[in-house]
Amino acid sequence: MCGIFGHVGKLERASAERCLHTLSHRGPDGWGLWQGDGITLGHRRLSILDLSENGKQPMSYANGRYWITFNGEIYNFLEIRSELEAAGHAFRSESDTEVILAAYAQWGEACLNRFNGMWAFAIWDTVERSLFLARDRFGKKPLFYAELPDGGFAFASEMKALLPLLPDAAPDRQMIRSMTLRSSFAYEATERCLISGIKRFLAGHCGTFSAGRLRASRWWNTLDHLPQIPERYEEQVEQLRSLLTDACRLRMRSDVTIGTALSGGLDSSAIFSLLAQINREHRGEARLSGDWQHAFVASFPGTPLDEAEFARQVARHAGIEATILPIDPAQHIGQLQRMLYLYEDLTVTSPLPFVALYGEIKRAGVTVTLDGHAADELFGGYSTDWAYALIDAGLDRARINDVLDVYDGGIPQGSSQFRRPSGRLASYARRLGGTLAKYAFGMHDNLGPEYTRHPRWAELDHLSRALFWQTHAFVLPTILRSYDRYGMANSVEIRMPFLDWRVAAFAFALPWHSKIRRGFSKAIVRDAAAPYMPQEIAYRRTKIGFNSPIVDWMRGPLRGFFMDTLNSAAFKRCDLVNPVQATQRVEHVLRDSTATFKEGERAWWSVLPFLWQEAMRYDSTPTPAALKPA
Repeated sequence: MCGIFGHVGKLERASAERCLHTLSHRGPDGWGLWQGDGITLGHRRLSILDLSENGKQPMSYANGRYWITFNGEIYNFLEIRSELEAAGHAFRSESDTEVILAAYAQWGEACLNRFNGMWAFAIWDTVERSLFLARDRFGKKPLFYAELPDGGFAFASEMKALLPLLPDAAPDRQMIRSMTLRSSFAYEATERCLISGIKRFLAGHCGTFSAGRLRASRWWNTLDHLPQIPERYEEQVEQLRSLLTDACRLRMRSDVTIGTALSGGLDSSAIFSLLAQINREHRGEARLSGDWQHAFVASFPGTPLDEAEFARQVARHAGIEATILPIDPAQHIGQLQRMLYLYEDLTVTSPLPFVALYGEIKRAGVTVTLDGHAADELFGGYSTDWAYALIDAGLDRARINDVLDVYDGGIPQGSSQFRRPSGRLASYARRLGGTLAKYAFGMHDNLGPEYTRHPRWAELDHLSRALFWQTHAFVLPTILRSYDRYGMANSVEIRMPFLDWRVAAFAFALPWHSKIRRGFSKAIVRDAAAPYMPQEIAYRRTKIGFNSPIVDWMRGPLRGFFMDTLNSAAFKRCDLVNPVQATQRVEHVLRDSTATFKEGERAWWSVLPFLWQEAMRYDSTPTPAALKPA
């Protein structure tokens, strides 16, 4: 996990270093810069696999023909390496970086389909004088690029690394002013960025820059890879258990300490419990970390968002004590400008608890976490998903009962029970499903024809289509962006077993009633993980989620910060916000005891563009002269 930068054209070394070192937070363990004829590749290193000098980048292969700068991890690199060695390739390092180079030399672009991991990388071919760029299937690792005024081309892990090359760069004011809290989720899946002149290299795409032109295309479409699955639900559970266990096993490969950001909810609890099980079954396996017993919990004492006790229960079930971090926003508000600078985008909610949590994880000596992100989007974890299940249930009373209720037997002792819906409630459920049908079809407008005209799209039920949209074009891309920035702001790599491509493809091959059944969301995840975790956690009905208790904070410890911001002359003249509307929204939260969490989020969002603009003027980059390459 690292920060990458590159430039095609003529670039002075000092300028290249300045760009590269804006990414120092992504790679504090060293850096390298290689310049050839018309090419510059830079790398900030976070050492995770092969901590020796042999693992440093930029790295070359095939007698210097290929040079790479790479951000991410290829989890199945050992298996690919064995295949390449059988084909005659030799390796001088123990890194996954060299495996990428050899795989590209052997298979070209087709190597991407063999990788199980997360990545953004660039390979320069000194013979063809071309630059190959690639981004992973779902966009877990970021990649930005700019076509420069002097005819050059540059790319980087974050926008800030490109700004020194764009002297006239400015916010895309029209985009920012027109963006709502809801629409803010959509732009991460597009090329468009908050800064004019910078574009996002799309997830699941690869391309070549040569002869002054970038030619990019999609290399991955999830719908091309949906597997055949068993018809019996019990067999589906077994298959998901096997896939998810193997996804965790691969992601336990590390030469440094690993841990988990544990919330006490189903998803992160399932992952942590699987780590304990894998340790029992695979201890001593090559490159599998034995130092995994670290669970970190963000706690919000006195607020409805506090799940610390649930997290303690999960950790103790695995035989350890969790580290609880009470989040006091007053201790972190002074760092908000730096946090927003490192995040460099618009945060849906306050970044304080997220950055604080991963900061504590890093201080405890943990560099890699395996977390539970993506399960909601893949398997139906949001409240709106129930409506799509009701649409799919149609007029089938038994299916409606299954969505809203539980069977009389088969639920573990201690789980709460719902009464079966009355005939009136069942009728209401059918009407609700009907009213949502039009919305269910119309919401996929920002999915491209490569999805909606794909033959497999027609086979998906309403719930699966909604989840596909959430995963590829709405919620999940924003979550991936956020956790990349939260982790890398603290030099922590976040791995997500639920987003193993095999698990994701399996999820979209499942029928809706494997995801929402017996009155449970994410039913198949619960049943797959239940043997390894506390039953009362596996079958919890309450969903809280890791978020900022923004309303409580605005009324309490952050009240002065928000009032000072609203009253500042700079805020009142900022053309990215509506000062009158922002003041009304914030004051409503401060004064009205019935203000909801959503209203708190909208109040935060109305102030955020100003905070973002101020933060992007912040520069914590060390001077190149103070840094020595590794």
